Amino acid sequence: MAVGIFDSGLGGLTVWAKVQERLPDVDFVYLADSAHAPYGVRKPDDIYELTCAAVQRLFDAGCDLVVLACNTASAAALRRMQETWVPRDKRVLGVFVPLIEAMTERQWGDNSPPREVAVNHVALFATPATVSSRAFQRELSFRAIGVDVEAQACGGVVDAIEEGDMILAEALVRSHVDALKRKMPEPDAAILGCTHYPLLQEAFQAALGPQVQVFSQAELVAESLADYLERRPEMIGKGEAAFLTTGDPARVSDRATQFLRRQITFTAA
Repeated sequence: MAVGIFDSGLGGLTVWAKVQERLPDVDFVYLADSAHAPYGVRKPDDIYELTCAAVQRLFDAGCDLVVLACNTASAAALRRMQETWVPRDKRVLGVFVPLIEAMTERQWGDNSPPREVAVNHVALFATPATVSSRAFQRELSFRAIGVDVEAQACGGVVDAIEEGDMILAEALVRSHVDALKRKMPEPDAAILGCTHYPLLQEAFQAALGPQVQVFSQAELVAESLADYLERRPEMIGKGEAAFLTTGDPARVSDRATQFLRRQITFTAA
C-alpha cells in the first residue's frame, strides 16, 4: 500500500525527500498538478475542485493515505474535503498539524483550553490563498492564546522556484521579509508556510536575522508522518516511488532533478 503525496507543483518533494529518508521501506506515489500550478493565486472553490481531482487520482493509484504537501490546498480545501468528500476508508492529512504541534508543544489530541506558549510574535510567510484563508490563525487559536500572527503573502516566490530562477526567488524573499518587518519589526519566530520555501530557508533566516526561530515544514511534516507510519506496519512496502504530473513529464522531471539535485523521473498522470 503506497502513501500518496500531493502538491500543486514540486514543493512537496521537500516533504517526500525527508519522509523517504526516515522511512526507506515505504512506497510513495507523488502527484504534481503542474498543469494548474500555482494554486496560491486561485479561488477557494477552484482549489477545492483541483485538489479533490488530484487526491482521487492517488486513491485510484492505490493510496489509502494521502498527504496534502501543499499549504494552499491544506488551507483552502482540506477541512471541506474531510467533512464532505473523503471516503470513510481513506485518510487525507494536511501540513498545518505538525507545525502547530511544534509551536504550541502539545499533541493534536490534547483538547485542553488554549494556553500561553513560548512565542508571542509570529511571522507567517505563505501564498496569497493561504494568507487569505486565515486557516493557520484559526487552528492556532484553538491551542494558544496571546500569539500575534502577522502574515505576508509571498507573491512570485513559488513561480520563481518552479522556473528554477533561485536568484529571483531569493530577491523576492528579501523583499517580502522587508515588507513583513514594516508590520512586525521584531518577530520571535517565522513560519515558512509553503513546502517550496524550505529550499530558501537560508535566505529567509539571513533576512530575518539569527534571533528569529524559523520553522521548516518539510522536517516537521516528515517527523509527524514518520511517527504515524511507524505505528502502521501494513504500510511497509519495498521502498518504491512513482512520480506523476499533469504537466509535461520531461520538463517537470528536469525541474525536479534540479530541485532535489538527484534524478527524479515523472510520468503523465
